Amino acid sequence: MPRIALATYDPGTEPGKDSDLPELVRALRAAGAGAEARYWDDPDVDWGGYDLVVIRSTWDYSWRAEEFAAWVERVGALTRLANPAAVVRWSTDKRYLGELAAAGVPTVPTRYIAPGEPADLPVDHEYVIKPTSGAGARFAARYPPHEHEKAVAQLARMHTEGFTAMVQPYVTGIDVSGERALQFFGGRLLHASRKGAVLAPGTPYDADKVAHPNLERWQPTAAELAVAEKALGAVPGADGLLYARVDLVDGEDGEPRLMELELVEPNLFLWLHPGSLERVVEAILAAAEDITG
Repeated sequence: MPRIALATYDPGTEPGKDSDLPELVRALRAAGAGAEARYWDDPDVDWGGYDLVVIRSTWDYSWRAEEFAAWVERVGALTRLANPAAVVRWSTDKRYLGELAAAGVPTVPTRYIAPGEPADLPVDHEYVIKPTSGAGARFAARYPPHEHEKAVAQLARMHTEGFTAMVQPYVTGIDVSGERALQFFGGRLLHASRKGAVLAPGTPYDADKVAHPNLERWQPTAAELAVAEKALGAVPGADGLLYARVDLVDGEDGEPRLMELELVEPNLFLWLHPGSLERVVEAILAAAEDITG
């Protein structure tokens, strides 16, 4: 019987936000695995005692990036980690978008402003500022050109905290066709979802935001699948991926563009796609059996 840990975050006194986790643990146990949900930062966990550690919902990691990176390296040295430590390390820095663009993947144009660099911001179109390491729209906001001073203040705050900023044009297609999330598990498309725009005009960068507004099921187009598969094929160590989420929006030409990849701890939205649970369990068990078999 394989021993499998599903790594999550400690919500403290608040209810946990991963509504899929209890059902996934139950389904893995019903399939014969010794499955447990464990807090990633629990110092008493013997991670080496598991055949497989699956990063599921470590949703506080971007606030503790160095600590999380050290944990990933430690666990990856003790047992099989999914996704692998090298992939997680690469994915937590969104400067990977530049690498994917250079590899020919259609992406949303992105520039980077590191601490100490001048605030070179657009003057002729609306744009978005967000950190290269972040999740859940943390420290993200959109600005029209006339709000330059507010944008510079956000950059100063981010740079003070050590973040490199990424600047992208606000893709107006998201207001029409939304943002699509294509989920892959075990090397195959699992399901897809669509959500509305997260960044409303005038919302402060440090305000809490609804990360997945108006989420609904989605049937991906052939063009969306082609961009997603090209992006995943360009990931260093892609053959080691257990799971991936590919976020797409429509460019000005109406064609899909990569917004970002989520290879660390994507929400699976199994509550929206209950039929996907069995395939997720099968893929996790197959990954564990690669070791135990």
